[in-house]
Order: sequence, then C-alpha cells, then structure tokens
Amino acid sequence: MLSSLAKRKVSRRDFMKACAAMAVYLGLSESFAPKIADAVENASKKTPVIWLEGQDCAGCSEAFLNLTEPTPAQIILDTISLKYHETVMFGTGYLADKALDEALKAGNYVLVVEGSIPTADPMFCTAGTMSDTNPARRPVVETLKEAYKKASVVIALGSCASWGGVVQDTPSKGRGVSDIVGKEKVINLPMCPCNPDHLVGTLVYYLTFKKAPPLDIHQRPLMFFGTLIHDNCPRRGHFERGEFVTNYGDPNQAEYCLYLKGCKGPFTFSDCPSRGFNDNVSWCIKASAPCAGCSQPEFYAGFSPLYEKSNDVNLPGIGGVPSETVGTVAAAVTALGVAAHLVGRSVFGKKKEGDK
Repeated sequence: MLSSLAKRKVSRRDFMKACAAMAVYLGLSESFAPKIADAVENASKKTPVIWLEGQDCAGCSEAFLNLTEPTPAQIILDTISLKYHETVMFGTGYLADKALDEALKAGNYVLVVEGSIPTADPMFCTAGTMSDTNPARRPVVETLKEAYKKASVVIALGSCASWGGVVQDTPSKGRGVSDIVGKEKVINLPMCPCNPDHLVGTLVYYLTFKKAPPLDIHQRPLMFFGTLIHDNCPRRGHFERGEFVTNYGDPNQAEYCLYLKGCKGPFTFSDCPSRGFNDNVSWCIKASAPCAGCSQPEFYAGFSPLYEKSNDVNLPGIGGVPSETVGTVAAAVTALGVAAHLVGRSVFGKKKEGDK
C-alpha cells in the first residue's frame, strides 16, 4: 500500500484524506485518521499472517485475490507478511512445511482460517508433505490447535470456518473454528464466500487498535453485520406493498420481493445492500436471487431448502397465513414486516448497544 502511494507521489495531505476515508469506512470518527495513518505507516514492520485452509473450496481465497482497491499485492507485499497460504505462496512441499513451522514457533501472528474442521474423523482433512520421517499427513485440526496457542488474533474467514457452513451435515461433520478452540481471540467473518472488504477492514482495525472491533453475539464485527439485509433491501417497498415474486417468467414481477422464493433477508445480518461484491457491481438480490442467509449460523442446513418458500407465515396477533396468499392480505403485510424485524432481532442475535 505504502509503496503504491509512493510511486504515485501521493502527498501527505492526500494520504491523510485516505486515512480519514478509512476511518469512516470503519464506522469511526474522522478524528481517528492520525491513528490509522500511524498504524499504516508502521505496517513496514509487517504483521505476520498464517492462513490455514481446512475443508474449503478456496472460494474465500479467490474472493480476496480478486480485490481491486487495495489489490492483493498491496496487502501481501506492503501491509502484512504472509508466512503461509497453501494457495498463494510460491513455495511447495518441504519448503512450505518449513515456512509454517518457523512462523508457528515465532508466534504473535494473525491467524486466518478458511474452511471447516472435520470432527467425525481428523483424517478427513490433512495437509503437509509425506516423507520417510513423516509417513502420515498431519490433520488440519492439529495444526489449528497448535497455531491458535501463539496467535494474537484469529479470523475465521467464511461461513465454513465460522460455523461449519455447507459441510455441517456431511459425513465429515465439519465445524467452525470456535467449536474446536473456543471463542477467545476469534473473529467470525462469515458469508459464502467472504466479502474481502470485511477482511481488509478487520485487518486495518486490528493494526490500528491492536484489538478486535466490537462484535455481536456471534463474534461478527458490528461494523459489517450490524443491520438486517431486509432493512436496506432495494425491494423493501415491494415487500411492504405485498408484491412478491411467484413466477420468475413474469416480467411484471421482475423487481418484486423474493420472500416467497425463499429469501432469508429478514433474518440475515450483513451490509450486502450497501457494499455488494466485486466493487459493488452486484450481490444476490440485485442479481434476482433470494438471499441464502450465508452470514448466519443457520446456513446451510438450518436454512435449506434455500430457494423454496415457507409453508406458512406466522404473524403476531393473526396466526398462520398461507404463504401463497400473504401478498393479498393487506393487514398481514404490515404485520409481516413487524414480525420479520422481531424475529431477526430477537432470534438471530443483534446485540443491544452496551452488550458485552
């Protein structure tokens, strides 16, 4: 990051403006700009990062590698010291093993974990190089437990690492990082895949304040997961008017609410409506796909089948209303909006200000 600024001959004034913008990005006052500037300027010390992969598709790594501002190169080469990452690092085999061992011994690193950890059998997920002196590949769960001991902070990246994700109910019984090592030091950055902006913002916050940002009851940063998708959904007006998609082939319903098609927006906390993906080019609902609730602990099994409507909608004071007719019941529409907020805040865990 700093070398890039230097090449472009960015003035001190413009640099401070960039730091002020980052403060706003993190939900802080612009008065924190000097502190962020100090943290970024001291990034030449390069905080070591170990990035482990468990049962994953490497989707979170791919999302990170597709960042455009800042670029992955700016982060990896200028801001952090990436000691180990199976997908990104140049070294392989014994050289990779050696790099990991040396980083583990040194300690005081940021530990990023991508993918779930198998609990049915540790040999379902292993890593390392087999040799005469090391005839068996090492289970990832053992590496995680060792790496956790000397980590200064742990970032569970993506839904799989946060709470098991799509492999919770597979034969491996995949679980999240906190299920294996406990919640202390762990920051969950769920979604499938993760939003790379969340990772960058969390790293900047940690480099600035040397601690995790304020978290909700699911260990997610409130600056990214503090509001329901439903609150800021661009289709919210159609929801309020009882206009729901029932037929994807009907052009008149193109922008209608996707609730009856399985949208989990009323129960899902994330800043997707404002942040989007790929430089805010698009996101699920903008692409006319219902929210799958991938930032919630219930994802995947608890929200499946993802793209089917509920059998009925329970409304406070009204009772069950068949989902097929909810769009025609005017009184139920208003009550449904209230119900969605109540369910989202009370059941799915938005912390009140001041909660620890």
